[in-house]
Amino acid sequence: MTADVVERTEAAPRSTGGLAAGLATMMGSAASNQVGAAVGAHAFATIGPAGVVAVRQFVAAAVLLPVARPNLRRFTWAQWWPTLLLGLVFATMNLSLYTAVDRIGLGLAVTLEFLGPLAVALAGSRTRVDLLCAVGAGAGVYVLVLPGGSSDWFGIGSGLLAAVCWAAYILLNRLLGVRLPGLQAPAAATSVSAVMYLPVLVFVSLSGSWTWPAALFAVGAGVLSSVIPYACDLVALRTVPPRFFGVVMSVHPVFAALAGLVLLGQFLDVHEWVGIAMVVAVNVVAVVAAQRRG
Repeated sequence: MTADVVERTEAAPRSTGGLAAGLATMMGSAASNQVGAAVGAHAFATIGPAGVVAVRQFVAAAVLLPVARPNLRRFTWAQWWPTLLLGLVFATMNLSLYTAVDRIGLGLAVTLEFLGPLAVALAGSRTRVDLLCAVGAGAGVYVLVLPGGSSDWFGIGSGLLAAVCWAAYILLNRLLGVRLPGLQAPAAATSVSAVMYLPVLVFVSLSGSWTWPAALFAVGAGVLSSVIPYACDLVALRTVPPRFFGVVMSVHPVFAALAGLVLLGQFLDVHEWVGIAMVVAVNVVAVVAAQRRG
């Protein structure tokens, strides 16, 4: 979400009913995001994580471009370079996340990715609470993974790379929110990412890997994980204070674990549920502490 949208919604009047409806909408957004990831995983065996990401990027671009209508010819270099970087972040973040989902499961992958926004929230802080949160997050990841000789280090590394990309996404969005109006930045960046994945679509098409079920699963991932969450978050921020956003984001790892269990049959061990709970609790504490300081 770009900064100017957040600023406009911060001033919007909110009733108790509107707040409840907004929170429900955000919960629906989180659930849709993780269900979409699980749906996309059904196409991994046919077109691979890269193929699913490629379709997802084109679906997102097809929705965002007509809405935002960015005039790319008038972009200055000060607007183009962060847009290009954001497009690269989109491309890398989605591929690394889906690779992690394919190797270590949806719940673990999303929890590792969730460390990105948590790190941004804690970065630069010198308070004792935030220091304890950072230590707690590290302990939660250790309990979640329990590293050993049988650990899938490539899958874990892919999840952590997705976390780095999510942190970069937040920082670039803040910058572009000042330099580009409305939704032009995410629309342009998604288009850049879609162009980068064009060779993947060509390769998948020439290799004969396409099947109707795989195509439907990939498109479903694009709709459920990009289009619906974006629309829901935009509506929710009209009635929900943006500071609540970080707290509600805490449900993503939990919904990811549940979606993996129900839709993919990915059962988690007790230590993995405990690790997820620790990371979620740390985020809630960090966000609440930041609100009090504010």
